[in-house]
Amino acid sequence: YEEDIWTEISKYLGGRCIVNLGLVNRWFHQSVLQQQTVWKYACLRDLQMPQPLHHVPFKWSQLYASTFDGSHSYEFRQQEKHIDWMRIGAFFFHSSLALLTDKLKLPVEIPKGETVEKMLETTGSCLLNNVKRGIWIADLQLVRCPVCNLDTCEGTMQTLDTRHLELFLNQGFKDGSWEYQEIGTHEIMKHSDGATGGIFDIKHLNDPGSKEMLNLKSWASKPCDWQPKALIDRHAVAVSTNLQQNDGKYLLYIILRLV
Repeated sequence: YEEDIWTEISKYLGGRCIVNLGLVNRWFHQSVLQQQTVWKYACLRDLQMPQPLHHVPFKWSQLYASTFDGSHSYEFRQQEKHIDWMRIGAFFFHSSLALLTDKLKLPVEIPKGETVEKMLETTGSCLLNNVKRGIWIADLQLVRCPVCNLDTCEGTMQTLDTRHLELFLNQGFKDGSWEYQEIGTHEIMKHSDGATGGIFDIKHLNDPGSKEMLNLKSWASKPCDWQPKALIDRHAVAVSTNLQQNDGKYLLYIILRLV
C-alpha cells in the first residue's frame, strides 16, 4: 500500500471510520490508526480548531477520543441537573487576558472595577487575567435551575461552558476531584428579549471575526425563533438565545477556577 495515499484518504474519514480502517491489518494499524497527523487533522476539522503554533504535549488520538466520546463537563459534576448540550467548537487564546460579557455590541465597553465580582455586578462584564494560553473547547449546556443557587428559579438555564483542551485529558477533571469556586454573578431584573454571552481574547477584539460576534444584529436568530445560536472564531466564542415574555431574568456567570 502507498502510505501517503492512505494518509490523505484517512483525513476525510470520521473517527469511527479511522478506527475501523486501522483494524483491517497490522499495516493499517501502524500507518493510519497510530498516525498522529491523521488524528490531528481530524481534531482540527471536527472541532473547527485553529492550527496550534507550537508542539502540543499530548497525542491527538487521545484528544479526539476524549472530546468525541460523548462526555462533557456536567457528566463529571452535577449530572442530575444536566438536560442537554451541544459542542460549539474550539478557539484560541494567544494572550492571557479574557473579556467575558453579556453585551454583544459595538463599540466594546471595557469594564472597570476593583474586582471581578464588582465588574460583574455593575456592568455584566469582566476581565480575567492569567488565562491559560492555548486551545479552548466551547460547549453550550442546558441545565436545570437552581444551578445558580436561586431558590425562586424553577426553569432551565443555558450555560456557555469553555474548557482548556488539556482538561479533557486530565484525570482530576474527569473524576470530579478538582474543587472550584464561583467568583461572580450578574442579575437583570427586567424584561429582556434575549440572553447573550461571549468570551474574547482581548488582544484580538479588533479581528474581523470578533467584530462580527459583537455585531449581534448580523447573526442573531429572528424573533420567535427559540433555538439557541452560537458563533465561533479563532479567538472568540459567543451565544445568543431569544426569550419569551418574562417579568425578569437572571443572567448568571458561573466563573469557575481551580482552587
